Amino acid sequence: MTDQTALREAKRPRSLLAGPYGHPIHAVTITLPIGAWTASLVFDLLALFTDDPEPFALGATWLVGIGLVGALVAVMFGLMDYSKLAHGTRVRKMATTHMIANFTAMGVFLVGLGLRLGAGVDQPNMPAFILSLIAMALIGFSGFLGGEMAYHYGVRVADESDQVEGYSGAKQ
Repeated sequence: MTDQTALREAKRPRSLLAGPYGHPIHAVTITLPIGAWTASLVFDLLALFTDDPEPFALGATWLVGIGLVGALVAVMFGLMDYSKLAHGTRVRKMATTHMIANFTAMGVFLVGLGLRLGAGVDQPNMPAFILSLIAMALIGFSGFLGGEMAYHYGVRVADESDQVEGYSGAKQ
């Protein structure tokens, strides 16, 4: 496969389920777990520094769980995009690192969820909070790689020949 063929192939969806050309669903589905996990950190902090920690500790637990369920959905769509990347390319290696970081973060969140549920969800759980911070650092690293793949290497982004339509009529 030539470089240009591999590039064009990475821009095309595996199936309509992955989202239409130029509009990957994976990019949309990641917002749920990232939002839930970010909110769980806020709830953890509120649980640590409020007089009534129970609702915030419970909320953080639920948000970690919701994030894990959302991440499973994002994984399904991410794997469809991953399957379109040519073996042996820099972008495939980057996507593999992105995937490993995400799976590791999911595992860390899962361990943290187990700690939360095992200790009771009515009080702040410092070890689970620390695990959430570690997992979010992994998610941040993985997000950087995801941005590199989309914005730098154009994975699942429309071809430049299609993009030029948006700039027709530009005044110099």
